[in-house]
Amino acid sequence: MSAQGWLDRLRAATSARGRLCVGIDPHPALLEQWGLPSNADGLEKFAEICVEAFVGEIAVVKPQVAFFEAYGSPGYAVLERTISVLRDAGTLVIADAKRGDIGSTMSAYAQSWLGADSSLSSDAVTVSPYLGFDSLNETIALAEAGGRGVFVLARTSNPEGASLQQAITTGRTVGQSIVDAGAAVNSNGSATVGLVVGATRDHGLDLSGFTGPILAPGLGAQGASVEDLAQIFDGSLKLLLPNSSRGVLRAGPSVGALQDAARTLRDEIEAALP
Repeated sequence: MSAQGWLDRLRAATSARGRLCVGIDPHPALLEQWGLPSNADGLEKFAEICVEAFVGEIAVVKPQVAFFEAYGSPGYAVLERTISVLRDAGTLVIADAKRGDIGSTMSAYAQSWLGADSSLSSDAVTVSPYLGFDSLNETIALAEAGGRGVFVLARTSNPEGASLQQAITTGRTVGQSIVDAGAAVNSNGSATVGLVVGATRDHGLDLSGFTGPILAPGLGAQGASVEDLAQIFDGSLKLLLPNSSRGVLRAGPSVGALQDAARTLRDEIEAALP
């Protein structure tokens, strides 16, 4: 698979099924709301309902790894099956793992989520650059070689992130330094590096030189609206992936209702964005 494969797949998927990225977040409160037990059986049923609702309708699906990981090895087994079924059906999968480490440890994380032979292998993974952007070099190289993507946390949607991400270093914010480093990697045209930039506030970033995809969490439960997107991400809309998780998932457990909620939000986004 070529380095260009990730960008080609992303463009094809979003052109056919819109830019919405829906999260699969089996939060204990949602399991309870859906009438499911807070165990591996409930987790599996939750994931199966989501897969049935989103395949063929939504371009990009983002499982929140932590909510699977909480159940230990049975949870990971459910996550493996979920990723496999989604990808086999042509749905792009971003593993929301937010891994970040150095040296051989980060290389092992990269193999887990981006390696072709891993049972967790996804189209892209979220990573943290806060051990230094260069700590991601091997992960980015693996993604590029395999035609996959890496979404780097730049300006996250949680309020606690501001004190670090908006701190000034070498004449720019820490978040801006992440944007600029990602833009430099993508100068070869691969778009291997994407950014995570929250849609819930003025991010304060100059994205004009960044050509990769942007994963924008915060729609719905965190307060951002579809109408906000065009202004917040002006000039970065073609590869923008607005993300909603609980805002869509609260429509479950009916497959039909969940599918309708995802379709409605997808169509609202496409109507609002050029």
